[in-house]
Amino acid sequence: MARARKRLAGAAGPGEPDPAAERRSLSAAHSPLRMGKALDKKGPEGKRTKTKNECEASAKVENSGLQETSEASEDCGKNLSRYWLMKSEPESRLEKGVDVKFSIEDLKAQPKQTTCWDGVRNYQARNFLRAMKLEEDAFFYHSNCRKPGIAGLMKIVKEAYPDHTQFEKNSPHYDPSSKEDNPKWSMVDVQFVRMMKRFIPLAELKTHHQAHRATGGPLKNMVLFTRQRLSVQPLTREEFDFILSLEEKEPS
Repeated sequence: MARARKRLAGAAGPGEPDPAAERRSLSAAHSPLRMGKALDKKGPEGKRTKTKNECEASAKVENSGLQETSEASEDCGKNLSRYWLMKSEPESRLEKGVDVKFSIEDLKAQPKQTTCWDGVRNYQARNFLRAMKLEEDAFFYHSNCRKPGIAGLMKIVKEAYPDHTQFEKNSPHYDPSSKEDNPKWSMVDVQFVRMMKRFIPLAELKTHHQAHRATGGPLKNMVLFTRQRLSVQPLTREEFDFILSLEEKEPS
């Protein structure tokens, strides 16, 4: 299956603060399918794109020289719990002949509802991937589309290992400067947990963010609005819990 997230250098979806510049491709974990993911090229936002290469290609580099246990950037400090927001593109768009579309429905349809989140090409987003631990929760965020927002929940089921797409010449995420004995880029495996009880649109999150800036509420410093281009973003426990609470309420 095609990958889900890749960052693309394109315009952001209507009302979306982050430009679709990064893409990533996700490959189905241990399956022949990959999904497109956002690649954060030179700092653009990360989104996923799909590709049809097999994840097994990643196996040959998994034991290669990625020995740096990669610390997350300073943003993943003690003040942040281990929660994440990860962007992907749910609408079809071709890049180098590859459809980079990958929605939460695509993830749900994967074997074991699991895939690898590849294609990230922004160093900070990559460092966040490397900071992820097993069983940590992440929101699946639909980006660069008509209605961006949080569609569901997934969890990390395999910690960071080399992203095979950096070595694939036909991949939109190919990086000729990366070497198999010293790969630059990493990916993790994710697994579908559930759909949100209701889709939480970007516009609603933005309304809360603006209100919380004045009141000191939990979304006052949410990275989605302070570092909009990142395709992989940390969340505090307070941010994560507040967003989950929104699915029980009527849209504001």
